[in-house]
Amino acid sequence: MNVGSRPRMDQAHVPGEGRGVVDPTLQTIRTEVAVIGSGPGGAVTACLLAEAGRDVLLIEEGPFLPLEATVPFTMGEMISKYRNGGVTVAMGSTKVAYVEGRCVGGGSEINSGLYHRTPPAILETWRRDYQVDGLNDSDLARHFEACERDVSVSLMPGALPPASLKLHEGAQRLGWKSLEVPRWFRYDSPAEPNAVPRPKGDRQSMTRTFIPRALYSGCRLLPNTRARKLRRLGGRWHISAQVQDPGAPRRAIEIEAGSVFVCGGAIQTPAILRRSGITRNVGNSLKMHPTVKVVARFPETVNSSAMEVPVHQVKEFAPRFSFGCSISSTPYLALGLSDHPAHLGEVHANWPRMAVYYAMITGEGSGSVRGVPGFSDALVRYAVTPQDLADLSDALRALCRLLFQAGAEVLYPSVSSFQPLYTEADVARIPDGLPKGRTNLMTIHLFSTCPMGENPRLCATDSFGKVHGHDGLYIADASLLCTAPGVNPQGSIMAIARRNALKFLGQL
Repeated sequence: MNVGSRPRMDQAHVPGEGRGVVDPTLQTIRTEVAVIGSGPGGAVTACLLAEAGRDVLLIEEGPFLPLEATVPFTMGEMISKYRNGGVTVAMGSTKVAYVEGRCVGGGSEINSGLYHRTPPAILETWRRDYQVDGLNDSDLARHFEACERDVSVSLMPGALPPASLKLHEGAQRLGWKSLEVPRWFRYDSPAEPNAVPRPKGDRQSMTRTFIPRALYSGCRLLPNTRARKLRRLGGRWHISAQVQDPGAPRRAIEIEAGSVFVCGGAIQTPAILRRSGITRNVGNSLKMHPTVKVVARFPETVNSSAMEVPVHQVKEFAPRFSFGCSISSTPYLALGLSDHPAHLGEVHANWPRMAVYYAMITGEGSGSVRGVPGFSDALVRYAVTPQDLADLSDALRALCRLLFQAGAEVLYPSVSSFQPLYTEADVARIPDGLPKGRTNLMTIHLFSTCPMGENPRLCATDSFGKVHGHDGLYIADASLLCTAPGVNPQGSIMAIARRNALKFLGQL
């Protein structure tokens, strides 16, 4: 079967959550291909290999939960689908909080679903500096197109969220470039522009798309299983893992595979490899999009309990920095105001008039991922540079200026001991470089810990994800991206995973 031309499976054929799940009492499992991690990279890889007739085992540390198991962007979702309840920190003089999905489907189950292709200038940098073969626009175009069909990438029909439109309105008044970003959503009916109510949308996460296809094609799924270490014996890979079924003691399981794809993301993939003694250019070059947030209050209603994910981004200053509107449910508003504890009452009194906005930089800093003896989690360090703090300052000032142009009454930046801003003139109080230790940064975009390419000084894998010096060992996730792309990365991850899977199958 030529998987490169396979049409999307009709929804009527999507199996239930139980199909293909491995018996959890097994002590050993043999497979042709093991895929560790079921986020976008792992799900695409497992799907294409299974559809090509390969014997595939998909291993996931977290639980197998339906997309609708929890209400999106709530505390319940954070507890059940995020690693460490969504609270993890990259250490440094300025700490950066980050989040990782920990469930079948990975980050696709919890993110906002915004979709970008990799910018051509970024691809050129990767080709030039990392010597990545087969990675220009024409090489990737068919992979982007196929993934876009498979996850139904489209613009939002009907009336757009008011908080998102505020961002667009402020950008238009300043003459800045603003765009509606498409998402991987399927809607139940078409709609006229600005129609209210908007048609119901269903996020096309991995548990809605590639994972059901993989299971339908014979892939086996092993959830609640943490891969600990890899070793090579007799020409095959042996994976030492722990099954962590809820309410039951942990127990060991041994998995034997001819080939292994490690797809745990930019933190977990280097952590597994380094525990296994595979360290060449692994875990030394963490990149991210450091992000600073602002809570804005407007004189009119911009928020509601039914508001979907905002869809506008301002790219006037890209790739140096970009703006967007974030999740603005009441828990997220309260979190955004944690640097202004005297004003937390605003959330209860005024949340329908409030929303969370962000300024995201590409960043020149970098970090590392290392194991710590006796601890299950890796130690993640990241050095925010003085230039990063200057860029974040410029980005924050520009975002605040935009929000005042859109009619904001007051702004609360995520900087401790910093007074709220009430007028556009107050924006001048933001220092030229945001203060170390008092600026609360976060990110949902992590990359580059195992860069791909043929440059032996920089790269952990070849141009198609095969780990240098290790037969049968591959990577397919955000850790392959050579630098921060400056855009939401899921489109890049899926397209590159598809390209590399077809290369593995001899179909590229």
